[in-house]
Amino acid sequence: MRHKTRQIKLGNLTIGGDAPVRVQSMCNTDTRDVPATLAQIAALEGAKCEIIRCAVPDMDAALALGAIKRGCQIPLIADIHFDYQLAITAIEQGVDGLRLNPGNIGERWKVEEVVKACAERQVPIRIGVNAGSLERDLLQKYGHPTATAMVESALGHIRILEDLNYTEIKVSLKASDIARTVDAYRLLAGEVDYPLHIGITEAGTTWSGTIKSAIGVGSLLYDGLGDTLRISLTGDPVEEVRVGWEILKSLRLRENGPIFVSCPTCGRCQIELIAIAEEVEQRLHDLPQPLTIAVMGCVVNGPGEAREADLGIAGGVGQGILFRHGEVVRKVPQHELADALVAEAWKMVEEASVK
Repeated sequence: MRHKTRQIKLGNLTIGGDAPVRVQSMCNTDTRDVPATLAQIAALEGAKCEIIRCAVPDMDAALALGAIKRGCQIPLIADIHFDYQLAITAIEQGVDGLRLNPGNIGERWKVEEVVKACAERQVPIRIGVNAGSLERDLLQKYGHPTATAMVESALGHIRILEDLNYTEIKVSLKASDIARTVDAYRLLAGEVDYPLHIGITEAGTTWSGTIKSAIGVGSLLYDGLGDTLRISLTGDPVEEVRVGWEILKSLRLRENGPIFVSCPTCGRCQIELIAIAEEVEQRLHDLPQPLTIAVMGCVVNGPGEAREADLGIAGGVGQGILFRHGEVVRKVPQHELADALVAEAWKMVEEASVK
């Protein structure tokens, strides 16, 4: 069961409560380079990124956010550290949200100025606690950035905003290791009902980071925790979005195109299954309907998986059987299997659009 959180608005999106878990990413371009940043955001939008965040290291970057906001179609979050003036400028430029830790902004009056600006424009604040930048007093208290220390940090930042009667808040608690991250979110979920942004920070390169994120983010989602997510990978942020969607699809939390099932192959397989599976996945990646498609290689599990899928093939000797909704459609020679599966998938999409 999903952990019940309060709802906030981020641009035109509802976050928390019974709203879908949203997929977000962060640009790795220089925010001051508006054309490059907008080009990357366009690519992310094409991959169905729903929220984008940009770093704001200085005033030039903050001032560039206006043009970026006007050029993108999804909610824009400004990532702010230390300087309250950057936060206020970002709000004036029209951003939809801030990622900001109020305890790092300085004197209370500076925080009050930021909150006042946020309240006037209904801009939510994400409190983003990171194990790599925990407050010095908490490190001294706990010895190192434990899950408990991360939660204490988050609660301290939350109290600052609550004392100012501002509750348009989202919270994240990220570490680069799975156990500490998961423990921190579980602890915080017992203390507050603010929406949670989840992820494993600095997860690594696309290969290793995907595995680590799938375990950590998947564990939290399976626990019912998480209202937005980011997969933090060293590489093209488009891959972050793709991985995020695949995790949500695998848990049946969101629908975004087909779900692929394929066998790992063994000595019983007598068709070129690996090549067929890869071709089918590539050609049907943008299929708009959430069909489950099975590409199976032998008579042991193949017919059962293919029958259970919306569409599937079960391999034989140099050929395969094409199944649709559990029924045999026809036998297909090996060299035609990919084409047959792709054509049948698009036929199903067309038929559904007519209904």
